[in-house]
Amino acid sequence: MMILAIGAAGRFGGCVVPALAKRGARIRGFVHKPGDADHARSRGAAEVAIGDLHDQEKLDAALNGVHSVFYIAPAFMPDEADLGMRLVDAAVRAHVRRFVFSAVIHPVLSALSNHTAKAPVEDAILNSGMEYTFLHPARFYQNYAAFWPTVMKERLLAEPWSADTRFSLVDYRDVAESAAIALTDDRLLYGTFELCAPGYWDRKRVVALMSEVLGREIKERRDVDVLSEVPQAERRMFEHYDQHDLLGNPLTLRGILDNEPRTLRAYLEELADHSDDRHILAEPKN
Repeated sequence: MMILAIGAAGRFGGCVVPALAKRGARIRGFVHKPGDADHARSRGAAEVAIGDLHDQEKLDAALNGVHSVFYIAPAFMPDEADLGMRLVDAAVRAHVRRFVFSAVIHPVLSALSNHTAKAPVEDAILNSGMEYTFLHPARFYQNYAAFWPTVMKERLLAEPWSADTRFSLVDYRDVAESAAIALTDDRLLYGTFELCAPGYWDRKRVVALMSEVLGREIKERRDVDVLSEVPQAERRMFEHYDQHDLLGNPLTLRGILDNEPRTLRAYLEELADHSDDRHILAEPKN
């Protein structure tokens, strides 16, 4: 049974491909650029379809003969909701049986467009007649990779929100593992699963942990300058984070994995061990 993995060469969709390959799944990776094809194959994709989610003809071809679809939306796409609903419609036309959607924790948060854009896609899936699983992951550990060069060079973690804002976090590889279970097993069918690792992390706690891992003091700062440099949707998200926590519960992820989720300490240790390796910063080892 062929599984189509959208974004098979990406930072996050690409994590699902090896998780599926470990289960012996047949994977067709959907990638945006021809140059990404070899990377998707190296991660475990048996086939690669090249195209753009806006290109209906390429998408229909990629879905031909597919049993199940994994989908995570590109971040902050202006037409994210419409794009996702068109994908769902195309999957129905292709007689796809199962659809696993990696959405976001608390998609009902009306102030955050990157959250609310997920709800119409879930609505379309619910009304599609397909089997489904919705994954609602917390903020990803992998986001710290973007900050890591500054952490190493300047011994500073600067984010554009309050140091007191608390987040639930998760390693996206654990989300990918959950997605692979949902795509190859029936035990997560028709479920909506909040995916968080244990702990509630504000920036003070994060820099304290970074300091322990690196053996040197890391400081923190609220970086307000970035607010004028990012698109409006991201700025609204940062402003929301400045005032509100984003929290969830780890019980569900523990139950799905049947073991403890990966820890933030372990992820930061990976970054520290591979600080000169740009590949590991974007895509940590499985």
